[in-house]
Amino acid sequence: MTLPADYPYFIAAWILLCGLYGIVRSRHLVHMVISLTVVQSSTYVLLLAIGFRQGGYAPVFAGLHTGVKVVDPIVQALMLTDVVVETTVVALLLAMVVKAHEKSGTTSPDDLRFLRG
Repeated sequence: MTLPADYPYFIAAWILLCGLYGIVRSRHLVHMVISLTVVQSSTYVLLLAIGFRQGGYAPVFAGLHTGVKVVDPIVQALMLTDVVVETTVVALLLAMVVKAHEKSGTTSPDDLRFLRG
């Protein structure tokens, strides 16, 4: 069974919409951060779809003949950067959730309206 070429893009869009739905419907800050990681993970699928080549080899050129198709190494570097950025953003947001809970005693976004400055 052969999948259409646009299939990974539809999957990335579906994951993005699921994460956005979770952010909009969230009533807890930790749930909102987790929904944001779901949105971020849609970029993984998008980058995989962009860098994929049918029959391509890993971009290690030692021992490969010229003219052999390889996958795009730039996309692999972007994926690694994306993972590092996501980890940093999640750590920062969870630290902010902990501080908001210490200040207000709640993690509900509706109850944090008094923190506006």
